[in-house]
Amino acid sequence: MAVPSTVAASRKGKRISARELSGRTVAVDGYNVLITAESLLSGIPVYLCDDGFLRDTRGVFRRFRPSDETVLALVEIITILKESGVSRAEFVLDQQISRSGELAAQIREMMADLDLPGSAKTARDADRRLKLAASPVATADGAIIDAASEAVDIPAEVANRRGIKAVVL
Repeated sequence: MAVPSTVAASRKGKRISARELSGRTVAVDGYNVLITAESLLSGIPVYLCDDGFLRDTRGVFRRFRPSDETVLALVEIITILKESGVSRAEFVLDQQISRSGELAAQIREMMADLDLPGSAKTARDADRRLKLAASPVATADGAIIDAASEAVDIPAEVANRRGIKAVVL
């Protein structure tokens, strides 16, 4: 779905690269980033939208179930954040999704194993928390990008690393 050109331009103006996160905290929209990265790594088409962000169209958000691709996607995401030099990564997962607490624990463990400072937690109001974040936000959720001062598209960074092309809408 296309957004008005003024909205697309505003979102493009907020987009930063992972390299620009060096020394900074980043708030990560856990499911948004993870599901899109999983789609990329699973060969499921993702779309480069008119606002410059990658999105998938699987619609699995509430029905999300971790798979083998979950671990692979998390390693890619955490590695990108680590290599970008972030001072801290704060993953926020929607509490309403089944097993979010277990996924948050898995993310914390992987962050510790890969020596990335930060945390992973669940929240009933994940989107609100992300919209209020003072730091850059990793997401492709339009409403969160609109509220953020800066946004980073981690799945696009995964695609670049892996040489995966998105479908342009």
